[in-house]
Amino acid sequence: MLSVASPPVAGGSLHINRKRSGPQPPVWASLQEIERLRIDKDVRQKPRRMVPEIPAIRVAKRVVLVRHGQSTWNEEGRIQGSSDFAVLTPKGESQAETSRQMLLGDSFDVCFTSPLARSKRTAEIIWGSRMEEMIPEHDLREIDLYSFQGLLKHEGKAKFGDAYRQWQINAANFTIDGHYPVRELWDRAKSCWNKILAHEGNSVLVVAHNAVNQALVAAAIGLGTEYFRILLQSNCGVSVVDFNPQPRGNPHVSLNRLNQTPNPPIAAGGSGGRKTSKRIVLVCHGATQSNNEVTFPNMGYEPMNMLGVIQSQKTAELLLDMKIACILTSSQIASVDTAVAISEVQEAADCLGADCIPRYVEMKKLQDLEVEPTLQQPCTPDSWDSLNKATVTKLWNQSKKAWGALLEELCADSEPERNVVAVGNSTLHVALICHCLNLTTEWLGAFHLDSGSITVIDFPDGPARQAVIRCINYTAHLGRWSIPITRSMASDEEF
Repeated sequence: MLSVASPPVAGGSLHINRKRSGPQPPVWASLQEIERLRIDKDVRQKPRRMVPEIPAIRVAKRVVLVRHGQSTWNEEGRIQGSSDFAVLTPKGESQAETSRQMLLGDSFDVCFTSPLARSKRTAEIIWGSRMEEMIPEHDLREIDLYSFQGLLKHEGKAKFGDAYRQWQINAANFTIDGHYPVRELWDRAKSCWNKILAHEGNSVLVVAHNAVNQALVAAAIGLGTEYFRILLQSNCGVSVVDFNPQPRGNPHVSLNRLNQTPNPPIAAGGSGGRKTSKRIVLVCHGATQSNNEVTFPNMGYEPMNMLGVIQSQKTAELLLDMKIACILTSSQIASVDTAVAISEVQEAADCLGADCIPRYVEMKKLQDLEVEPTLQQPCTPDSWDSLNKATVTKLWNQSKKAWGALLEELCADSEPERNVVAVGNSTLHVALICHCLNLTTEWLGAFHLDSGSITVIDFPDGPARQAVIRCINYTAHLGRWSIPITRSMASDEEF
């Protein structure tokens, strides 16, 4: 049974600053619900990783996925599906232009695009004056929704009743007009990967739609239709998937980033059309001294270098637009310094014009956010396989406790809105993402995080229900101090 008087933090916690005075609101119901969820997750069958039906490749490839800008039917709230009546709104054109600027310095060998007008126009704006070819691909069209298409959402609810409800709460098994649209979409996504990866280009831009981009991301890393609507794709959001050849069989696939949007991902509002008031933000501390080949073998951790200090300050500035209730941090000096920077900017919100009163931020050290020295350098997606089983098991069990502590922290106050930040090493944060998605250690190599990045996890149905990943490895706030989306070996060395 969980204690309410002194909520436990897995691995033990050390408060860095004082607690808020006064009686604490009761949280029994919420914490008990979390405990039931944990038990349910433990006994529930974990998803088995599908072997992606992806052809062998000879060289590494990077595919950048972009969703089209806001369309007229997005604005009206109509169900678009694969219909081709909507066009970009002025806002959609502006979003596409922002994406063009975001990708301006990146090189592409080819652009695949959905043939639908809203996607094709977005691709034309982003592609700009590039001379390489643009290839329309019919299978990149949006999900086929048959009789739903063209209806306003309230019309769909009134006309189809139970079918519309199934579309909202159990889309993977949703049927209409004798079809299973989400299952069909996953099959199409697999076909698309065969065509995209067959192209000789090493750097590929794909401009398509919300649902089909979700399916492309999920199918690439081995997730099934039950993950529809879990990996968010906002208008003009950018996702990046890396494919690395293997000596035998399928390439190694990793999600380099998810849904890097033209606008900051931490603004209040909905998550995939649903309002959300509970949120966890995973913050990777800034770059450390090891980038300059300075090591501290007897300390077990390293301080940030100048780049890391800038990155942590940029992150603190980004998070100013979100009121943070609590920061949990590992005790590594780079993590603590990053957490302090975030806290100081939050508590100066009134002076900075972001809030009318000073904010109070509780900050705690969480032992289970630590990683041993051998894991402090970020694991490359294909290096997880080289780690010994004992090391991986220890990290996995530890990160599971840390994820539980974060869920508890979301329920530690009766306020309707609560945002919790976790600051730590990218290696452990990859494991936290896997726990969030109810995955196993098989997926540890499927995600990549950079120094200074943030990952935003929304809970539109509360902490005891499935979360929605708003973004992974978001780095746009770092500006010139981020790693470009498409990187050649030459630009890596120059950077």
